[in-house]
Amino acid sequence: MRWTILGVLPAAAAGVLLWAGGAVWAPSADAQNPLAPDARYAGLQWTFARVRYETWTLPPGRRYNIYDEPWTIDFPAAEQNLSRRVKTVTAIHVNDPVVLTLEDENIWSYPWLYLVEPGTLRFKEAEVPILREFLLRGGTITFDDFHGPIEWANFEREMKRVFPDRKIVELARDHPIYHCFYQIDGYPQTPGLGSFLQGRTWEKGGYVGQLKAIEDDNGRAMVLINFNTDMGDGWEWSNAADYPGYVKYTAQAYRMQINEIIYSLTH
Repeated sequence: MRWTILGVLPAAAAGVLLWAGGAVWAPSADAQNPLAPDARYAGLQWTFARVRYETWTLPPGRRYNIYDEPWTIDFPAAEQNLSRRVKTVTAIHVNDPVVLTLEDENIWSYPWLYLVEPGTLRFKEAEVPILREFLLRGGTITFDDFHGPIEWANFEREMKRVFPDRKIVELARDHPIYHCFYQIDGYPQTPGLGSFLQGRTWEKGGYVGQLKAIEDDNGRAMVLINFNTDMGDGWEWSNAADYPGYVKYTAQAYRMQINEIIYSLTH
């Protein structure tokens, strides 16, 4: 099913990201050298829509510092940098990043959602049917930055609430997602910066990076699961000259995620 854009929120002011509960200050975006955009996908629109969610590791209700909450990991540099890279290498119209909850009525304006660190995720009862409908109507959600068997068990339990009868599958190398823009030979593992500085690519027992998915009845991967990898750190730290050895991982993170985005917009 092709997604229909029903409308958009007012564009965020320079340096400000919006969500349903208010505005969050974000530093000005840093510069990147523009590249010749690929015109194959002219006419498409994309917005980095970050999901604000509840977690079992923090008490419910209002908290004073949002940066204590897992949904803010890599925020806002990750979305600023990824948005800018999508704009420079493709002809996709890229809007300002936003933050919203699954209960936000504007969710239907954004066909692609991003949720970080789902290893501690707890969906509210009201969110479960909303996410199910969003995905079955043609939307896509990407989960990123969680690792190992304990976090996987939590994530799998939460997704069973959304789709009790649908299996989580691993996407093989011949899947279109690996070839829809960049030609990628297998799924890369992007280490978090902390792991990289310790000389390894894994954490919490998650030794092998995997791209998993939940598919709809037509075989479209509507839930994309970046497991045992930290794509967000790859985007967040891609401009940090202090970590030159990290560049190869940021390049892989950009290429893989851009493929995931283009797949979600064209399938």
